[in-house]
This record gives sequence, structure tokens and C-alpha cells, in this order.
Amino acid sequence: MIVIAPMELEPIHATCYIRRLDPTVIPHLMQEATKGGNPGDIFMRLFYIFASYRQDESALSMQSKALAIKKFYRLVAPNEVKIKLLALVAGGEMMDNTPLDFLIENSDIQLDFMYIDEYFEMPAKVPEHDILFIAMGESVKNTPILNKLTQIISYWPKPLLNNPESILKCARDTLFKLLKGANGIYIPSTEKLNKLHIQFQGSPIAIRPQGTHAGVGFKKISSASQLDHYLSQYDQEQSFYVSEYVAYESPDGLFRKYRIVLIGGEPYICHLAISENWIVHYIASGMELSELKRNEERYEMFHFKDRFAKKHRNAFKQIHERIGLDYVVIDCAELQTGELLIFEADPGSWVHATDPVELFPYKSEVMQKAFEAFRNLLLGKAEL
Repeated sequence: MIVIAPMELEPIHATCYIRRLDPTVIPHLMQEATKGGNPGDIFMRLFYIFASYRQDESALSMQSKALAIKKFYRLVAPNEVKIKLLALVAGGEMMDNTPLDFLIENSDIQLDFMYIDEYFEMPAKVPEHDILFIAMGESVKNTPILNKLTQIISYWPKPLLNNPESILKCARDTLFKLLKGANGIYIPSTEKLNKLHIQFQGSPIAIRPQGTHAGVGFKKISSASQLDHYLSQYDQEQSFYVSEYVAYESPDGLFRKYRIVLIGGEPYICHLAISENWIVHYIASGMELSELKRNEERYEMFHFKDRFAKKHRNAFKQIHERIGLDYVVIDCAELQTGELLIFEADPGSWVHATDPVELFPYKSEVMQKAFEAFRNLLLGKAEL
């Protein structure tokens, strides 16, 4: 039986808050983080500070110490609370979980985290909440946790968002099987293969080690010798996602990747990255250096509903129906044939409005629509 009860939890400054600070105040923030309170809160504060500045080893060390003390943490504590949101999260790096604090910034949503792992046992009580959110991305590390959660949530007494079984559908090879043949969608054929079973068949492939994020180890392979050299860097036990390489550049030779979030099945644009490189990452695409790129992104964001979303409405509808997630982030592009090219879908991808306002003045207004949709999703599900 799950007992829900009020809990006094000390708020922790999470990533969204820290990323908005001038780096010069970080020493002061660290000093404040270590002043009094529960030792678990102290370690978790330090985790977020280190993680926000990519000091991953130090961050994970602090997180491990925090979780050895307690499992519940309050990430957002507004003065006036309308919605109490409890998120189940996994220990690990920032990209392992849905960055919910970015979605509810300056809102009336209280956010509590409950950390769990595959050995998780239900505690005597959990924090008072209106709605439960399974806030984990799909990953090798999270898979056993999500499998265990399918048993726990069956008797959860509050409404639930993002069923763990649906999160597991976001594995790259599973997603290919789900979306293959869907009208208006092109998804590259994808297999999960052990190193010893990968062979070059004559056509270019895109390959990445299973369990990596942010393009780590992601390569285009165009020959058998390239493949041999690539695989020689990994242990024999390593598995990979192997996909066909799709040439998706626009007529001007640039590569465009859209980040779209489906909230209750409705698409909202988060950004458009335009790059000279086929591996498109927003940070590395040079958007801040090109007014032309920013102007195009601004146009696409302001006209998203009546252009991109309208054109691909049936594709987004099928993605929502086949995956079954209340909240999921999609990275995609538009082929010259008009089809929606799907790169990945995962609830753990970052959605935010923290880009510099002086360079991206158009983003805040557009992103607010997504944030409002997320709040409305919570209100509707919790029937508040």
C-alpha cells in the first residue's frame, strides 16, 4: 500500500536556476549550499552546481552521497502552489531524466523528486502530490528500472503521466519497428548489434555505441576499412545502434534539425538547428554566430503551427498513437520528398528557454506556449 503524506522538504536550486546565474556568483552559491540543513540536501545542491558546469565526476560523487542519505528532494517550491508534481527519477547524469524544472519555471507547480533504482523498495510514505510523472529517458541504465516500475505503478493511487512501458518504446531499434511504414514518416532502418556482428555491406551507415548521448561515438561509415578502425576502439562486448545513413541536407547544402515536443499529442517547436555538419547539435551549429540562421529559426518558430505542424500533423498523430507517451521530445528533419525524417524520440531530451535573450529574443514567447501546454496537461490529468 502506498501512503501519501505531507513532507517538509528543503528546496534545492536545480539546473534551470543555476544556468541563469552569472558564473562569478558560483563560489558564493557553493558556500551557501554547504550551510546547514540535511546532509542529503547539501550533497544534492552540490550535485546540481557541479553538473550544471559539466563537472560530471564531482557531480556524480555528490549525488551518490546524497542518495545514500535520502531519496526525496524538492526541486521547485513556488510561493503559491496549484499543482503538486511528484517525479520518479533515476540517479545518474543530467541527461538520464526529463529536465522538468525547465518546463515549470516561474509557475505554480511544486516539483518533488523521488529517486529509484532497480533495487527500489517502496518507502513507508511518499510526498503529497496530485500527479505522478515517470521522468526518465530511455537508456541502458534506466531499462531495468522502467521494467520494475511497470509493476509498481499498477496500484499507484494518483494519476500518472508517461507510462514506463511506453518510455521503453523509445529505444532506437524499437522505435524503428514502431514507425516503419507510417504514412508521411521516414525513419532509417536501425538494428542493435554486437561489435562482432557488424559488417559493411557497401552503403554508408550511421553508427553509435549503445548507451551514449549527445553524439558521443556517433559516426558515418563509408567503407569497410573505416568500420574496422572504428570498431577497434571498443571492447568485444560493446553493442551498437547501426542505421542506414540518410542524406537529408536541404538544397542549399545545410542540414536542418527540428526539436519538437509532443504534449498530450500536440506538437510544439523547441528549436531549429541549422548546421554545415550532418550531425546537428544546437550548441555546435553556430546559431549564435549567424543572423541568417537565427532569422530562419525565428520564422519557423513563429509560423510553426500553420506551416510545419500543419504539414506533418498526421505524422505527429501517428507518433503519439504508436509510442503512447503523454510527453515526448522528437528530433526530426524534413526530407526533400516532403516526408518527416525521424532521428529519435525520448522524454529525456532537453526543452528550455534559457538561450541569451539578446541573441534569441523570439524564443521565450514561443516556448511559453509549450510550458502552458504542459501545465494544462497536468491540470487535466489531475482533474484540478
